[in-house]
Amino acid sequence: MQLLNFQYLLENVNAETEKLKLARDEFVAQWGALGSQWGINRTMAQIHALLMTAPEPLTTDEVMEELEISRGNAHSNLKELVAWGLLRSVVKKGERRDFFEAEKDVWQIFTIVARERKRREIEPALSILHKCAEVSEGIDTPEGKAFHDQMRALEDFVGFASKMSDRISSMKHGFALQLATKLLG
Repeated sequence: MQLLNFQYLLENVNAETEKLKLARDEFVAQWGALGSQWGINRTMAQIHALLMTAPEPLTTDEVMEELEISRGNAHSNLKELVAWGLLRSVVKKGERRDFFEAEKDVWQIFTIVARERKRREIEPALSILHKCAEVSEGIDTPEGKAFHDQMRALEDFVGFASKMSDRISSMKHGFALQLATKLLG
């Protein structure tokens, strides 16, 4: 009887472990697909998802094995995620290998991604819009005036959106949710 109970328990643990692995694999795949939407490549997003859902920090070798990627690919993406601030290197006593853990606070992830997207995408776009508006200022043709007006309007809008993003990401999580609820409610 005791052997049957142990076997039943083992089967249930294996079934739960398999369900968790399938759910985690699905999340990692989908997070990877979403990565391009927030300015990073698929593998970088998959590594982030893997580490974000890992109960313990992982080594480069474990990331490589889990995602079936090369050492170079793993290393360069881990390095980039650390540079973004989405991962940190962890030292384990008695270990010579590098371990990595992800930022798990969702609000903190949002603020990091917003900051990096602003630096990589919004600021260069604003710079180009400003330059185009300056260059076209004073052009006395209908096309020149229309172009200048459009560049200024875009510059104003992107600048406004950037300031709003800065303001929201600098808020405390709870306050931001309250504000969003009021605006959307």
